[in-house]
This record gives sequence, C-alpha cells and structure tokens, in this order.
Amino acid sequence: MKLSNMLLWSSLLLAAVPQAWGQASAIPSQPHLLVKGEAKREVMPDRFGINITLRSIDKDPGLARERAQANATKILAAFKAQHALPDSVQASALSITPEYRYEERTQVFSGTRVQRSLAARFKSLEDVRRLLAGLQTSEELQVSGLTTSYSNEAAVRAELKRQAAQQTRESARRLADAYGVQLGGLYTITEVAPNFSYGIEAGRWPGLPAPPPAPLIDVPEPRPNDVVSEALEAGSLTLSENIYAIFLIAQ
Repeated sequence: MKLSNMLLWSSLLLAAVPQAWGQASAIPSQPHLLVKGEAKREVMPDRFGINITLRSIDKDPGLARERAQANATKILAAFKAQHALPDSVQASALSITPEYRYEERTQVFSGTRVQRSLAARFKSLEDVRRLLAGLQTSEELQVSGLTTSYSNEAAVRAELKRQAAQQTRESARRLADAYGVQLGGLYTITEVAPNFSYGIEAGRWPGLPAPPPAPLIDVPEPRPNDVVSEALEAGSLTLSENIYAIFLIAQ
C-alpha cells in the first residue's frame, strides 16, 4: 500500500509538470521523490546605497544644463566628502527632452528638461546620515532611493545552497523510510521550482512562506524646503536559497 501511494505521487508529478522542469531535466518515468530544501540567514547590512535624481527645466536649454551640472558637481563632491566607495559612484548621462504642461486641455511648451541620476554606496550608515543632513532637496534635487546590502552576500548564498542541498537529502531519506522504500540515485537537482497546476509555485510550497523582500532604509517623507531627515534605521536582511531535487526510488 505504501509503494502504491508513492507511485500515485509519481504519476501526479508526471501529469502536472512536464514543462516546469524543462530547464533542468525531464521528469523520470520511474517512481521518484521530489523534495525541497530551504536555508535562510539573517545578516546585518554593511553597505548603504543612495540614489539622487537631478532635474532642471528652463526654456533656455543651456541654463537648464548648467544648473543640472552644477548640482551634479555638488553631489559628487558630497559623495567624496562622506567616503563613498570609489567603485560604487555612478553618474548617468544627461537626458535632454522637451517639457510640456496642459492648460485648459491645451498642450503648452514649458521648456527643456535636463535630467541626470547619481548613485553611490557607503560602508557606514552614519556617512549616509551626514550626507543627507547636508542636502537641501527641491524640485531640482531629489533623493530617489535608499537601499541596504551585504558585502559578503555571495559567500553566504553559496553556503546556504549547500545547506539546502543537504536538507533535500535528509528529507528524501525520511520520506523513503516513512514509505518503506529504498532510495536510488539522485536524478536531478536545481534552483528552478516546479509550478504545479494545482497551485504550488516557486517559494510557496505548503508550510513554507515566501521570504520577505530585502528592506529599504526607513526614510520619513521630507517636508517642503526641509533638509532630509537624519533619522535613518537599517533593519536586518534575510538571505534565502531554495533547492529542488528528484531522487529515484530503488526497484
């Protein structure tokens, strides 16, 4: 009876996911076990990123460009003063487009819009606080994003993958023991989750909630003409890795 239940589970897999696993391998025709391993770790961010958008509008394109360039020079100097990581500083090319507004359903030319984005990352949240404390935001200079990251993320994810893979082996052994069958070899292992027609999706298997997204730094909404608030707090980051494995059942 136990083996027949396992065969039924195998048949369901064959019927439901012939395409979902195409990137890794075809579902085997013989009885098998499909298991998932998941590993998570909480880390404290040690890199803090900021994105700033500069935008100037004037009927004289030269004046709009000069104001945008002057703001860019000021921001880049502030990045350097607050110890931005040199390889993280990025400045987009100038974008120059016409700007229009509507007056009584009529399109009216407002001038030429010159826009540019600047970004940098810092080792210390205190550096970001000092940077923001020295900024005066306006229609021409806006903080468009603040993010956190972890510099050793690649190494942590590699370790999480190993832990998740080990979990698949342990889960397969426990299932095989519960059904009174013997495991054969590993058929395939992948990070791509099956998407069953009855509703199981990547990262959303029953009893395993999807990991939360990486948090942004909490920045209160600035009031007009105010300096951006220094009250920044960075929460922990949740790094998560999932591994899906198919083990054959020995005949």
